[in-house]
Amino acid sequence: MKNMGEMLLSKEGGSEIVIGNTAIVRAMLESGVRVATSYPGSPTPEIASAIASIPADRNPMYFEFSVNEKVATEVAFGASVNGHLSCVFFKSVGLNVAADTFVQLSLMELIGGMVIVLGDDPGANSSQNEQDNRHYARLSYTPLLEPATPGEAYRMFKEAAKLSKEMRMPVILRLSTHVCHAKEKVHFDPMYSIRPDNTPMFDVKNGPYIPITTEALNMKRRTLEKYEKLREMVEKFSFDTLIDNSNPERGVVTMGAPYLSLMDVLEEVSHKPDILKLGIINPLPEKILIDFLSSHREVWILEELDDVIEREVKALAYDTGLSTKIIGKIDIDDWIGEYAPDKVKRVLSKTWPDMVHIEESVETGTLKPRPAQMCPGCGHRSAFFAIKQALKVTDITVADIGCHTLGYLEPYNVGQVLLCMGHSCGTAAGLSMFNDSRRVVAFLGDSTFFHAGMPAIVNAIFNKHNFTLIIMENGTTAMTGHQDHPAVGRNFNDITLKIPLRKVLEGFGVENIREVDAYNQAKLRKYVEEALEEEGFKVIIAKHPCMLKFTRELRRSGKRLPNPVRVSKRCNLRFVCVSEFACPSYQIAEGGRVWVQEDLCIGDQSCVQTCPSNAIERVPSDSGNGGKSDV
Repeated sequence: MKNMGEMLLSKEGGSEIVIGNTAIVRAMLESGVRVATSYPGSPTPEIASAIASIPADRNPMYFEFSVNEKVATEVAFGASVNGHLSCVFFKSVGLNVAADTFVQLSLMELIGGMVIVLGDDPGANSSQNEQDNRHYARLSYTPLLEPATPGEAYRMFKEAAKLSKEMRMPVILRLSTHVCHAKEKVHFDPMYSIRPDNTPMFDVKNGPYIPITTEALNMKRRTLEKYEKLREMVEKFSFDTLIDNSNPERGVVTMGAPYLSLMDVLEEVSHKPDILKLGIINPLPEKILIDFLSSHREVWILEELDDVIEREVKALAYDTGLSTKIIGKIDIDDWIGEYAPDKVKRVLSKTWPDMVHIEESVETGTLKPRPAQMCPGCGHRSAFFAIKQALKVTDITVADIGCHTLGYLEPYNVGQVLLCMGHSCGTAAGLSMFNDSRRVVAFLGDSTFFHAGMPAIVNAIFNKHNFTLIIMENGTTAMTGHQDHPAVGRNFNDITLKIPLRKVLEGFGVENIREVDAYNQAKLRKYVEEALEEEGFKVIIAKHPCMLKFTRELRRSGKRLPNPVRVSKRCNLRFVCVSEFACPSYQIAEGGRVWVQEDLCIGDQSCVQTCPSNAIERVPSDSGNGGKSDV
């Protein structure tokens, strides 16, 4: 395969094996996207990685990681109403953050066009829920396309961009985790050079763009007129596929990744149902659906998560007087989780038991689940080890989104409630009210501080709330792939002004601030103990670089990691390193001896201070296992 950047810029087109997220970027370039924005969140960050592979001097589009999804959406909106085709992409719950802006978009005349690439997460692989964002499309009268493969993602993006420009309205391209990360050989069209027009095109005559009372209802009317026109257009949409298996008794209406799972399951079925695979989900192609329904005795609606299509199809059948039996979700399990082939097979066996047979599972030995872990050397582990010693059993700890969310797990058990990014200070404020007996501690990551944490901090100052905030600063947006944030001093494109957390807090008026390296456990514990005895709003910044990012950069620079540590004969088998500090480098041999897995140990020595028998020591340099410490 060519260098990714060269492949994405290739004028000739051709075929390449790529993941869905990479295919999206090629489609952006072919469609003429000028402005792309995002806030990182799985399953979409690889879109930004692909953009980063394009040489800056040859990249025709501007890209930025904005501070949150709402701002990213607004930057893309501003570009669109100025005449530039734009794209914003983020994960499923990111749409909640952007919602205040998003629901207004369809009311506006987006003269440049705007595509919203949405990474939904059935199965909650990397999210706090598995919300079905098709509801947002209906709420906002926004057309929604749903690809099943990387190839369809590429083609549908181009169709979405074309549709958006023609209709002057936003279009959602809804991807799921499997489509984002699946690999397929995708055929790319040739890329035609278009001289970009940088003339500002914003004109109030294209609006109105101010939805005040005198205009808002007319703007909604205009949106609904567009939506009705869309209903006619979708009947000719080329991504709706009918698979005729000559079965007038049974048909399936499906879409996206569940369609692929269904095709896998049906390989072992002799008398297959007919299948209507939808490409556009909102609005639905009603004439195509009516034809399909009327030609089958029973139709099963196969969709992941909620019964969005099922309800619409049932209403459509009722309105048109069809007698077709429409089968949807049968029990609660059908609403939960990804529709991978094994799940589709189970659901199909409940729908049509005679079509597939589920054999009784045979009892086999099961492996113990592998819990999520913080990386070796992670400053959060060192911080939680110290913080837990300063907490009382009755203290209430409020988690937030980030790598530090793992503090909830054994053995730390720090962080007992979680809603969403930036909630911790607001929730902690509520927990502190009418509370004279249980101290409240909130946690917040440095990237989330800028994303959504600041308003509740200002609120805590403004309303004189009484709790302690511990900001876990590791100098990056670690959980989603080490993207930069405003305190780092660079953005996606260049060196930029560094915005230090402490100065922001001081600017807000926070007077009680302590700052400490998370590796300094004694000092951190002392700071927490002191803060918990004080009244009012207090902040402790526990900082240490993300060691996964740090060690990667160390290796890239040609330097070796420090020597790993080892456990000496002084070990008295208290197992603090394993059971309380819980670094994955420490292992227990069959005889009970503690040893260090040197392939995991990065030689950071944050563990040394945790050993009650002083048995942890660095492997001598003459052993050939490393060099001078740079950690």
